[in-house]
Amino acid sequence: MTVASERLDLAGWRRSVSRMYTNVREAPVAGRQIAWNEWRSERNELFKMHAQSPLSASQRADFRFLEYFPYDPAWRFASVIKPDPEGRRFHYQLAEDGDFTIQRIGWATFSARGEIAMLALYWIEGYGGGLFLPFKDATGQITAGREAESYGGGRYLLDTIKGADLGIEGDRLVLDFNYAYNPSCAYHSRWVCPLAPAENNLSFPITAGEKRFRQGRHAT
Repeated sequence: MTVASERLDLAGWRRSVSRMYTNVREAPVAGRQIAWNEWRSERNELFKMHAQSPLSASQRADFRFLEYFPYDPAWRFASVIKPDPEGRRFHYQLAEDGDFTIQRIGWATFSARGEIAMLALYWIEGYGGGLFLPFKDATGQITAGREAESYGGGRYLLDTIKGADLGIEGDRLVLDFNYAYNPSCAYHSRWVCPLAPAENNLSFPITAGEKRFRQGRHAT
């Protein structure tokens, strides 16, 4: 594969993801679960068939479905963003992708488990930029001999450079954890991913979104 063809494939992947999230944002309230089901189906198709799938060729040959927690509308929030005057930066070295820097721009607040929770919202620095919201929660922990339900390194909720954009409602940012998804490094060790800073580690479980990838085990 030439560099040009690889980049064209990557552009095609991003167009597909962007189209998926456009459909999610435009779905009426009564059709949100239908839109989520369609998003899942399209992700499965991309993972199975697309040249830019994070799965290796051998994984793709055996792949059928990604696993998710059941859809739950209670995990959807329209969050007020509190600006962050500190603007702390976090730096990552991503092997072939080089330096990656994010800057905290604010705090997304929402009510869960009977208390107010907060997640830092980041801006990806560099040309164009984009919103980025990675997080970890208790479903990624191994407890009392039980396997972790989600990827231990955490999940992503927003990455607008890649098209993962749930939109806004008025002046509030939409956080729908049913669309939480795994970073590429959750599927194969060849990927190096920026994971959530410690400030975005939640002590409670978020039982929504994508589960831990287990090769050979598939949702029905």
